[in-house]
Amino acid sequence: MLNNIHNFFNAFGASVIVPIMIFIISLFLKVKPKKAMMCAFYAGVGLTGFSWIINEFTPVVTKIVRQMVNNTGIKLPVVDIGWQAGALASFSAPIGLTFFVFGLVAEFVLFAIGITKVFMPSNLWNNFGFMIWGTLAFYVTHNWWISLGLSFFMLLYTLLVAEIQADRWSTYYKIDNTTVCALQNIVQTIPAILLDPLWNLLGFNKANLTPTAFKNKFGVFGEPTTLGAILGLLIGILGNIKNLATVAAWGQIFQFSIQLSAVMTIFPLVTKVFSKAFIPLAKQINQERKQNKNAKSGIDLIQDSKRWFLAVDDGVGYGEPATIISGIILIPIMVVIAFVLPGNKTLPVVDLIALPYMVESIVAITNGNILKVIANGVIWFSLGLYASSWLGSIYTNAISHYGAAIPAGIVLVTSFNLMAHPLNAAVFAAFISKNPLWISLCIIIYLVLLIVLRKYRPQIWTYLNKMAAKNVQATSSLKASTKE
Repeated sequence: MLNNIHNFFNAFGASVIVPIMIFIISLFLKVKPKKAMMCAFYAGVGLTGFSWIINEFTPVVTKIVRQMVNNTGIKLPVVDIGWQAGALASFSAPIGLTFFVFGLVAEFVLFAIGITKVFMPSNLWNNFGFMIWGTLAFYVTHNWWISLGLSFFMLLYTLLVAEIQADRWSTYYKIDNTTVCALQNIVQTIPAILLDPLWNLLGFNKANLTPTAFKNKFGVFGEPTTLGAILGLLIGILGNIKNLATVAAWGQIFQFSIQLSAVMTIFPLVTKVFSKAFIPLAKQINQERKQNKNAKSGIDLIQDSKRWFLAVDDGVGYGEPATIISGIILIPIMVVIAFVLPGNKTLPVVDLIALPYMVESIVAITNGNILKVIANGVIWFSLGLYASSWLGSIYTNAISHYGAAIPAGIVLVTSFNLMAHPLNAAVFAAFISKNPLWISLCIIIYLVLLIVLRKYRPQIWTYLNKMAAKNVQATSSLKASTKE
């Protein structure tokens, strides 16, 4: 049965399966069939567009990064080969496929009984983020229940964090009643919240580093298209620092400048198409709210205990200007940090293009303050380099065992996007220890946070909006998050 499921999803892929899920969910939400069909098509078109752009641009970025590495002469043993190998292994492993089937059932049940207010099945494909950790755990422990339990526990706390940041995310990215819920990109919410008072103390909230500010100050040079060209020029020069006297080097530099400019121009356009898949669903959720007693009595969005959110693919936010600018700026920064960080063994390469996905929650929490996003990214992803360094041999052996190919000449591999997350690594360590004390501690912390969220959700959302409002770029959109 698991093999049949594996073959089915391999045959159709995300660009077909996700639209089917969107169509079914649209009909369930009473969206008209014609509009539901268009939602499904927009989802498929958007996912295909993301895939084409990233597949074309990833080899270009990888080549530049490798040249930067070669220029330093530093050799790091754990090489990032991208998240795709981990996804392949998780869909090939029995423990991964078991979670894919029963995890989907659990997501429906958790939503139905009110444990979570986030409807996760709409983001079905990102379940591989939970599956890969269970796959690694099973390779280490050979314990079916510990490994499956780990995947389910990661689902639980991901839904918790997704709901904490849901109001901010939907407000900032301007799609009502939606949130992202990918394990590999959601936990950044935690450092963003914890570190924000420190950044304010240092005056980062007064730094007007936003796409809007760039446009106002620099005109055409503040546009994402132009900023992409400038960033591409700088990164290209870093990748060719030893060959600047050659025509070939400058040819590559200017080509990369145009290519990065194209990505920062085209990606937002694809994002707009992709977001059309979810806007009718979000509106339908609002329509249902207006028909219930709470809405009629004038209760606002923050106070509405029945408000729920649709989990959407984080591709919806990738092309937002502050998100893609922050992510691209972090590419050379993380490469340099990988070289100088004491004890680090990980070289981020292929998944660097995923950095805009990885900073979305930080962008939403900080209201698009690029300086804060970069500061949070530097700290959190630096800790993540240690996590992926520790997991290097486990990840390499596990994914190769389940059929993923290891590039020739590389001893250890990782996925910067999947593995460079300190919190996920800590939970993984607790479960593979098989120590009841550490596993129980994880569960107790989750239950306490869940109780706090259920009791104080309006206060938490209000606090996050006040945090966002302290940034100099706060706009009227913040007011829209608290009143309909």
